[in-house]
Parts: sequence; C-alpha cells; structure tokens
Amino acid sequence: MLNKVQLIGFLGADPDVRYTQGQEAVARVRIATSETWKKNGEKHERTEWHNVVFFGKLAEIVGEHLKKGSLVYVDGHLQTRSWEKDGETRYTTEVIAEAMKMLPSGGKAKPESDAPKSAPKDRTKAKQTHDDGPF
Repeated sequence: MLNKVQLIGFLGADPDVRYTQGQEAVARVRIATSETWKKNGEKHERTEWHNVVFFGKLAEIVGEHLKKGSLVYVDGHLQTRSWEKDGETRYTTEVIAEAMKMLPSGGKAKPESDAPKSAPKDRTKAKQTHDDGPF
C-alpha cells in the first residue's frame, strides 16, 4: 500500500504553532496549490487548499522560518481524524508532513485576495497549550 503526498504551494497564513502537554511542537498551515489550463482560448485557474500538520523539530523550523506567502515543498502522507462537536462527529483529512523544503518564491506569492484572512499574531515564541484534540 502507498499513502504519499507531495505538494509545492504557498502558505495562506502564518503557521499556527502550538505545543502538546508533553511539549512537542505542532505546526498547522494551509497550503494553496493551483493549476491553470486553457479551454476555448480562455485561461482558467483552480486553487486547492491543503491542511498540513508538522510535528517536533520540523514544526519548530516551520514556525521560525515560514510565513504567509512562503513557497514550500512538503512530502508526507494523508491522515483522517475525527472528533465530536455539539454531539456531531466531524472529520478532517490532513497531510502529515514528513519532510519540508523552503523554496524561493521568485516574487510570485499568491495575491492577498486569494489567501484566507488572518488576524495579526504575536511574534513572541511563548509556548501555547490547547485542548481541542490530541495535538
């Protein structure tokens, strides 16, 4: 069996870095990939958004060096998890990153209108904890 994902895309927002109770770093990002094609002489583009999770030292590196608009290569695998909210079971599928490479963007970062909006974050590296799931 094979469960493999390779993505090259732009971060839609700054990484969200948190820490488990065991003080392991967990970074979550949304990465946009897009494809373009021509049909009947007209250019079309479709953007897909991918939820990517980094753990441990890789998560710390992501938190320190990547920001909204960064171009990145991610190698990992898909994982689906579930949780209960308001008595309803919810599911999400994420890319669990195993490797990452920062790429030069060449000045082609996604326009602001394509990226999800996010509130400014405090840039201090204070450790955060949360209790909205196993991470």
